[in-house]
Amino acid sequence: MKYLNYKIALLLTCLTQFSFAETGYRLWLRYDKIENQALLEKYSSQIKSINFEGNSATNLVAKKEILMAINGLLGKQVPFVSTNSASLIIGTPQSSSIIKAIINSDDLPKTADGFLIKSLAFNGEQKIMISATNDKGVLYGVFHFIRLMQANIPLVSLNISETPAIKNRILNHWDNLDGTVERGYAGSSLWEWHKLPGFTPTRYTDYARANASVGINGTVLNNVNTNALSLTVPYLLKTAALAKVFRPYGIKVYLSARFSAPIEIGGLKTADPLDPQVKQWWIDKTKEIYQYIPDFGGFLVKANSEGQPGPQNYGRNHADGANMLADALAPYGGIVMWRAFVYDDKVPDDRAKQAYSEFKTLDGKFKPNVLVQIKNGAIDFQPREPFHPLFGAMPATPVMMEFQLTQEYLGFSTHLAYLGTMFKEVLAADTYAKGEGSTVAKVISGKLDNHQLTAIAGVANIGSDLNWCGHPFAQANWYTFGRLAWNPEFSAGQLAEEWISLTFTNDKTAISGIKKMMMGSREAIVNYMTPLGLHHIMAQNHHYGPGPWVNDAGRDDWTSVYYHKADNVGIGFNRTATGSNAVAQYFPAVADQFGDVKQVPQKYLLWFHRIKWTDKLSSGSTLWDELVKHYYEGVKSVDSMQLTWVTMKGKIDEDRHQEVTQLLKIQHEEAKWWRDACLLYFQSFSKLPLPAGYEKPEHDLTYYQNLKFSFVPGIKN
Repeated sequence: MKYLNYKIALLLTCLTQFSFAETGYRLWLRYDKIENQALLEKYSSQIKSINFEGNSATNLVAKKEILMAINGLLGKQVPFVSTNSASLIIGTPQSSSIIKAIINSDDLPKTADGFLIKSLAFNGEQKIMISATNDKGVLYGVFHFIRLMQANIPLVSLNISETPAIKNRILNHWDNLDGTVERGYAGSSLWEWHKLPGFTPTRYTDYARANASVGINGTVLNNVNTNALSLTVPYLLKTAALAKVFRPYGIKVYLSARFSAPIEIGGLKTADPLDPQVKQWWIDKTKEIYQYIPDFGGFLVKANSEGQPGPQNYGRNHADGANMLADALAPYGGIVMWRAFVYDDKVPDDRAKQAYSEFKTLDGKFKPNVLVQIKNGAIDFQPREPFHPLFGAMPATPVMMEFQLTQEYLGFSTHLAYLGTMFKEVLAADTYAKGEGSTVAKVISGKLDNHQLTAIAGVANIGSDLNWCGHPFAQANWYTFGRLAWNPEFSAGQLAEEWISLTFTNDKTAISGIKKMMMGSREAIVNYMTPLGLHHIMAQNHHYGPGPWVNDAGRDDWTSVYYHKADNVGIGFNRTATGSNAVAQYFPAVADQFGDVKQVPQKYLLWFHRIKWTDKLSSGSTLWDELVKHYYEGVKSVDSMQLTWVTMKGKIDEDRHQEVTQLLKIQHEEAKWWRDACLLYFQSFSKLPLPAGYEKPEHDLTYYQNLKFSFVPGIKN
């Protein structure tokens, strides 16, 4: 017996000394015991017991979450009690007799999903209440309360009332049925279609938890370049299994619908949206979907773009196609998200103008349950683009934002790129649609034109990697997208601080240093990739690395030279009245600014103007010298990020510190690659030397042009 006790003691000693690797799997939902002893004692005195009445599926997952969080953060078991003696009371006036007794329902947010967290006195005792008008609101309130505790925020005088500014807050997964992810850089697809519907691993639940924790309430499961098989019964059963997992967390599933599905899986000879047989096919198919998924959200559609089928194949317009699907969905409350990302190399015009040209004339012609989904810029998720001119230009039509969280043009999951600054740059942009203050955020939240149907989408970079997103800092873009979808008025800096405190540490010095890295990271990438308004100069097809020399991609608007137009005289795309006149698609106040070389923000200079290499800019430097300066500043910024990260050693766990250290080293090398390759190429036209003081590129231009890469992630090779 003594020997057995000795072996048990030895085993326990080994277990306590064993350190598990920090993979980042828990994202920002880390419920480790609070290290601040004084705060821990204060929290413990404030939360001695919990009353949480109600047994809906959503209530049950909220109960599980709050218990797991509080027990973990406080390091002890906090009991549920059925009496009003509880110090934390959670529920709705309908589910909780205590809340009904102590709160006036008029004080609760009336908007769906809103919540109230309030400190109050009841029967002579201090209580904290989390309440809402529905169970989903309670769930969101629970996650917000947990977030306060994780961030070590004092739980005193609480009076937090929040409602989401945007109704439908949706992730778009570009996942294929074969398990690959188009433009995905975090492993293979989350959805193991071959194991569904019978196998739904815990990871699916954790995915739902993460989304609900930041207010995301919808997910499109499949690629916009979709396969019609997604709409067949075997795959609808698989989708239904996922919907069952997500439903308690307030998350609806959507599907990308292939416009030619009536032909490919329906046996029809046409997909003409005005053909009665085609209409009936979609009515029947939609009815079938709702039989399997009663709360199905609706369809996302990419049509007549990049070779995808659509209504224009039959001489119809986008409204004809969208309205056909809208009619099929309307009886069930479903919506259509019709993408405005359309361009055709047969159109002899600036690609940046095509979406506006096709959709502006259709304003007011879409059915009430149709949203036009617009990318943040008019080209394609470039490191920086001016806001899309369609925002504000379709006042009679609900329009929604499409951001790209996956870093297709921002270094994949190799480069640290906090996109909160980019999201805010676009959301805060003023369209001047109804005078000053007509921001993009007001357009998509429905405030500007009084639309009740509102939505925002983010193209996800979530895959099978242990840490979900490939790069530890890429998780911040998922988090920040969800929080901004809830409230576009949040600041990028505020959300960066939130994410750091939830994900890494509450150490104020560390938060300050990491925040500085994050807030400057996207600008650094713009500088070493596409400064001064340059765009679309990445390598062909896989988009990995620089390719300003790409001049033969099968169509002009897939080449780099189409966009930068560099020659011995200068560089830049003339989109003023003397060029493509794309500026005319903006409202006059914006058009006047963008169209005037003296007023246009320097960050958009070469987007709208063609400039001579030797022209002097407002900075006093020539264009060539300014271009060189930005490219080198981009690399220097990565140097600074590396130095800052070194100081984080010991302030965060060693596993993630080492991982980011290695990734920053790769980013530094690739930043120099981008800088040197682009400058050598542009120098072949400018014929100008690098200004004094700049190190020379390590290789010549031919070296960079001859680099070849196989099996690049995010694309089928």
